[in-house]
Amino acid sequence: MLRKRAVGNRRWRRLGGSLWFLALIAGAVLLVVVTALPRTPAGPPSTLVVASLPFWNLGNGTNTAVRNQRFVNEVSPWVYGLNSDGGLATQYPPEQAADVNDQLTRLRDADIPIVPSLANITNGKWEYGPVARVLHDPVRMQRHVDEIVDLVHREDYAGIDIDYENLRGTDRQAFTAFVDRLGAALHAQGKTLSVALFAKTTDAGVDERNVAQDYAAIGRAADQVRLMGYDYHWGTSPPGPVAPIGWVREVLDYARTQIRPDRIVLGVPLYGYDWSEGHGESVTWLQAFRLSTKHNAKPEYDPATQSPWFRYTDDRGHEHEVWFENSASSKAKFDAARGAGIRGVYLWMYGYEDNGTWPELEKSLPAAK
Repeated sequence: MLRKRAVGNRRWRRLGGSLWFLALIAGAVLLVVVTALPRTPAGPPSTLVVASLPFWNLGNGTNTAVRNQRFVNEVSPWVYGLNSDGGLATQYPPEQAADVNDQLTRLRDADIPIVPSLANITNGKWEYGPVARVLHDPVRMQRHVDEIVDLVHREDYAGIDIDYENLRGTDRQAFTAFVDRLGAALHAQGKTLSVALFAKTTDAGVDERNVAQDYAAIGRAADQVRLMGYDYHWGTSPPGPVAPIGWVREVLDYARTQIRPDRIVLGVPLYGYDWSEGHGESVTWLQAFRLSTKHNAKPEYDPATQSPWFRYTDDRGHEHEVWFENSASSKAKFDAARGAGIRGVYLWMYGYEDNGTWPELEKSLPAAK
């Protein structure tokens, strides 16, 4: 009896040991499998609000971004351009360099991530030649990618925003290849890539510069796709709203069919145009307010486009028509972005904007910190 019990105990010990060994092996296999599975990165904050600060408004823009930093979780100083060979250059004049550095320091001290914008601006003008040389020469393209990554790393930026405009339909594949290569290089350094694209409602859009930008391909490579939801009417067009809400919604509807919503960022203009004799001059909200006050022209609000406007006659007898943006028109776009479930918005802060914009922004799209 004792012998049988001892044998039984040995059998149970052997079985228990086997089970323990099998469990150990299974656990190791499971660990290998789980480790090999693609990891889903932590999701971005629920709402992104970017202050886009052109260099001519950098001081005031920085003041506004810092003062309202509870509404803003990223800034994009629009300060870099290209030289004639496609190398990096600054857009601002040399005498402004010290002030630009001071403003960037203030933004860093406020702990707001900086993703500066790089545009194909050469000597103050949009130029096609320099960027075309980069896109269609593999050696130049790689050098350009390396130069951008080095800039981002050296200045400890969070990433870069590419704003290459007025490309041609034949640049489509080359521009996509550049975005792919730059995105991979930045991601390898833990940095982000944003790409500004013209707003369109079909793949072809309305002209060559729309054809050149492949929403779907760029949306796969970039962390942010910034849709320029403005200039529906512009300086050389007939007068009209800068960003009519119906068009903005159509742009978002199309973009969502091509790009993951959590990568779409809607550009919201905070400026307008003053048209006279077939030409429109850009105006800030404050300039529009002063013009309407000076000429006793009470602004009207067009409910169909969600845009304010007014007409006046200047001191020389010239007729003017002004369309601009205020807190109400901006709120309509904030609500459209929220309704579309996209990543967020970037505010094109051309100059002094309507102070009421910020409370409306907080109500519609509170920035996640």
